[in-house]
Amino acid sequence: MTRPIQYELMQAKTMLNPVKAPSMPFDWSLNPYRGCQHGCSFCYARSTHSFLGERADDAFQNHIYLKENAAEALERQLHSAARSRKGLKGLGSIAIGTATDPYQPIEGNARLTRQCLELLAKYRVPASITTRSPLILRDMDLLLKLPHVSVNLSVNTLNRTVWRKLEPSTPSPIKRLETVGQLVGAGIEAGIFMAPVLPYLTDAAEDLQELIETASQYRPRFMIPSYLRLSTAEVKVWFFGMLEQSFPELVRRYAQLYRYSGYAPSDYREEKMTEIKRLLAKYKLGTKQPVKRSEPEGIPNGPSSANEPVQLSFSFGN
Repeated sequence: MTRPIQYELMQAKTMLNPVKAPSMPFDWSLNPYRGCQHGCSFCYARSTHSFLGERADDAFQNHIYLKENAAEALERQLHSAARSRKGLKGLGSIAIGTATDPYQPIEGNARLTRQCLELLAKYRVPASITTRSPLILRDMDLLLKLPHVSVNLSVNTLNRTVWRKLEPSTPSPIKRLETVGQLVGAGIEAGIFMAPVLPYLTDAAEDLQELIETASQYRPRFMIPSYLRLSTAEVKVWFFGMLEQSFPELVRRYAQLYRYSGYAPSDYREEKMTEIKRLLAKYKLGTKQPVKRSEPEGIPNGPSSANEPVQLSFSFGN
């Protein structure tokens, strides 16, 4: 039985958290919520709830923390950066939604993400946003005011059975593709995170063909594939539990693939990625590779929030 969703307000000391990995194409992460109502079985951020003393299972999707002072905390940091030696140009780029979906259903009323975007527009700070929700269209007016913005809609399959079983509370994949089309039509750089690619579930040749061919009709500016990463023990246990319920015939095969690592073996991924790249080229869809960037000057106005990880992962060519 599904538990009712519990919402809890929390105070954030800071909103911008430094990203030190040079492979990441952004300098800071920003997450207005902790936990996510979408409840994707494969979500790599699920274990972040354990930092709050919560279980890393269904509490991640049923106990949502709202950073009620998100706007105030963010403005303090932006104001501090503006007064620093390098100014806002030294701040770099901000990624919104690295450990939660900033447009999960509660955002419709809470508007924490919108409040943060208003400040980024005010201070003229570039940003990227990752979501599975068409709710982002509500904020198109602010997206157009940012000096640069990149929007990433996550879509990994058009298979209705896989979608409903593993992403039980997300908007339909077609709705997400339509959202990409509307954003691109408005002049916003928007594309698709084809993530995660799921072994034996979404990486069959016919499934890849259907997704990439259909996606191309919505004119995404890029399409970035990335294979499933079972990053922690908590994430792995939860995913295998859901696999046992929904696709029990695949449990043994997944156990073999993910026996030694959070990733499937490179030879398995490379074979499939070759086919994905062939299809992307066929439909003239490019990938936007992360680039190395200089280290940011330092986090403005104090230390980062405790245990605030950056969860996005890119596995181009793997």
